[in-house]
Amino acid sequence: MGLDITVLAVDWEELARTPVGDRQEALWEAAAPDTDWDAQPEVGWVFPASPEVPWCGRYEFHSTTGSYKPHFWAAQAWDDVRAFAGPALRAALDGFLRDLVWEGEGVDDLPLCPEEGFFPGDAEPWRLLVACPPPTVSALAAHWARAEPLLEGLREAYGAHAASPGRWIADFDEFAVLLREWAVVVGEAEERGWGLLGLPG
Repeated sequence: MGLDITVLAVDWEELARTPVGDRQEALWEAAAPDTDWDAQPEVGWVFPASPEVPWCGRYEFHSTTGSYKPHFWAAQAWDDVRAFAGPALRAALDGFLRDLVWEGEGVDDLPLCPEEGFFPGDAEPWRLLVACPPPTVSALAAHWARAEPLLEGLREAYGAHAASPGRWIADFDEFAVLLREWAVVVGEAEERGWGLLGLPG
């Protein structure tokens, strides 16, 4: 899987006001602004993502080099270990991961595609890896608030059922680091009242 991901925080109202024919171009400018291609990408949040699109921020994960593979394997690891998680943690992480990297039991088709009509006037669904309008972001933040205090309790079960040395997300620590980065992403968007989009690269 050679897929990459670029995560954007998006002012949903500004995106909705953007003419239909200009929306994707604006988002691609936010994802990959016309800057020095030899420069190392800034990790963490960049606001604005581009001077041309001040209503978007861009997040670069610290340890993934832009690849979608760690996110895919985190979802696989959750599939492997979720049956061994306590009910409260299972429910919270199901809710947190479902709209980010995990589609639920028995569903493994990626990338995700929002339903038609996701943005008024769009002729067809966009091909996106993550598509969370502001209400979904708020729900994700609430799920994480319940999951985070319980996460360490998953360590032993993860080691027994999901650890895979040599793979992306090899152990519990790498799993927890990626989840906490997603929590940073969700928290920033939620604080602004914005949505999240994950563009494939």
